[in-house]
Amino acid sequence: MDVMTHSSTFLLPSSPTDNGPSTTYALLVLNQHLPRFTPLLWKHAQLRICADGGANRVYDELPRLLPHEDVIDVRKRYKPDVIMGDMDSIRREVIDFYTNLGTEIIDESHDQDTTDLHKCVAFIRDCTPNIEKSNLCILVTGALGGRFDHEVGNINVLCRFSTMRIVLLSDDCLIKLLPRTHCHEIHIQSSVEGPHCGLIPIGMPSQSTTTTGLQWDLADTEMKFGGLVSTSNIVKEERITVQSDSDLLWTISFKKAIEEC
Repeated sequence: MDVMTHSSTFLLPSSPTDNGPSTTYALLVLNQHLPRFTPLLWKHAQLRICADGGANRVYDELPRLLPHEDVIDVRKRYKPDVIMGDMDSIRREVIDFYTNLGTEIIDESHDQDTTDLHKCVAFIRDCTPNIEKSNLCILVTGALGGRFDHEVGNINVLCRFSTMRIVLLSDDCLIKLLPRTHCHEIHIQSSVEGPHCGLIPIGMPSQSTTTTGLQWDLADTEMKFGGLVSTSNIVKEERITVQSDSDLLWTISFKKAIEEC
């Protein structure tokens, strides 16, 4: 079984210089509170998309994250490449501001069967020929917090696009899918994440999950809702391995030391 590697180097001020293939990042901003490290994610990303009211968040909240800079300068510098979605939440002044700066506006209000996150991920997959897809990672802010049904919908997008690397982010933690088609190596960035972590079966129970590098490792362990799920675990090593017969959600906490810009 092939090995899939994972690393939260997007939380570091600069990406480590090793000989491996460089990761291409796309940033998706949903309509929830921006994490304090959003300027850092913006710097790493080669494509920045706001989903509908996510543009309001960039317009309103990024200047507050950079309080010592001029508000208009910040808004002009942090210009999304694309704003798309139902367009039922974004304010008119925000559309006009970014349109005048050259942002592409894509109205998807005709599609009421998928979420704005789904629309944006599909757009990146199908309509961005200039973005290198072979080592693409999509970072999603605003995916956690707020209404629980929205959170579940966002987690469902991870499952619907299981062949794509998508990371859901909040101020406190991340969530990503570990597909059962691979063994997984997770390289912990201990300066910015951990130690609390969890592994949660999604879609079906796991009859067998095995890990290394955790305080409470799993050894051919069954996990299911109504039984055992590995929450409130602790990373003990900087390399975690996971193998399972079901898809799993991996979550890990963030430290307050993450640079804010």
